Amino acid sequence: MVSGSAEPYGREGLPLDQARQRVLEAIRPLKGSDDLAVAAALGRVSTAAVLAPAAVPGFRASIMDGYALGQANRPAVGDSWTLRGHSLAGQPFQETLGCGEAIRILTGASVPDGSDWVLPQELVRASGSTLTLTEQVSDQPWIRAADEECQRGEILLPAGHRLGPADLGRLAGCGIAELTVRRQARIGLLISGDELVPPGSHRPPGAIWESNGTLLEAMLHALGQRVHLRRVVADQPDVLRETLRELAASCDVVVSTGGVSAGDSDWIRPLVDELGSVNFWKLFLRPGRPLAFGHLGDGVPFFGLPGNPVAAAITALQLLWPALQKLEGQNDPTLFPRLLVELADPLPRRPGRPELARARMETNEQGTLLARVEGSQASSRIGSLLNADLLLEIPADAGALEPGTRLWAQLIRQPLF
Repeated sequence: MVSGSAEPYGREGLPLDQARQRVLEAIRPLKGSDDLAVAAALGRVSTAAVLAPAAVPGFRASIMDGYALGQANRPAVGDSWTLRGHSLAGQPFQETLGCGEAIRILTGASVPDGSDWVLPQELVRASGSTLTLTEQVSDQPWIRAADEECQRGEILLPAGHRLGPADLGRLAGCGIAELTVRRQARIGLLISGDELVPPGSHRPPGAIWESNGTLLEAMLHALGQRVHLRRVVADQPDVLRETLRELAASCDVVVSTGGVSAGDSDWIRPLVDELGSVNFWKLFLRPGRPLAFGHLGDGVPFFGLPGNPVAAAITALQLLWPALQKLEGQNDPTLFPRLLVELADPLPRRPGRPELARARMETNEQGTLLARVEGSQASSRIGSLLNADLLLEIPADAGALEPGTRLWAQLIRQPLF
């Protein structure tokens, strides 16, 4: 038998910033690591600083197709040089250029000793073994420094850094083939509800096809995370209790969706109280008020997300995703960047709770960033997430909003690099 009241968690719930702070204060990074090839490390977190084993590119290289000159001074129109050979990518000219000498050189090829100037081929005339400058040159010598990308011993990657495509490309370009990354959290996902039936199956009266598991698992996958175990369970306390125990024993974090409000069949919060502890319950937020955070068993973090799919997705982005980053040892959990936008259309609304409205980002002819909210913002309507670039931060006391109203918004489209 389980029991529990809404107190002492407060009637209105915690503001989002306070809730996030409490979550992050309660999370401790996981132990353990994996050794991976650089190409397989996208989205993982470095365990230690990675140092450059050598300067890159390691030689002075031509930035242009042209001619390397045996001089350091800026040449003038009419100057001429004797051609002695060529330097190609991977096939450098091995000798030292003397004054009045030049070689043909291609982009990326090594600039020989004795040369501090490359002429673009468009500015010269080559006749036999003689090269003549026919047009005025800029003050750009068109030579890439030997340590332009990095110096030997330079920190390429700090500890606790989440790896993006540019990180991997730079590591590979600096000769790093493998690295050690932090272990990722094993996520246990529990979906509860008597009304749930699998997609594709017969749907009896009053039932709904289960979608939260698919939505949350796909969203976590897009963020570089993986669900270790996924369970769909009816609202029966004995079954829920055993499932919570199973997930807590096998996973590093347990996430549930549904059954966390205050109805007669909402068993999740009192069960977490019984099996561990509840840190807080309810958010001062729309969508996402019925949310619980706490621990199960021997300190396994627990997130009880709302049952409505949009509320589950939004609260997972705001609270679960930062927590997963900290569990993985990321130095500073990344929050979505914020920018100022203007409403493209009227937005009917009643004052109440602060809201994160889903919107598409556009620009007008003046380059102003616009937010367009389309269709119902109901937390049960997954369609409100389609093509959403932004989460509009609407203050609690805001009523109906007119076009042109300026609001802060979170940019939820992930950057490429």
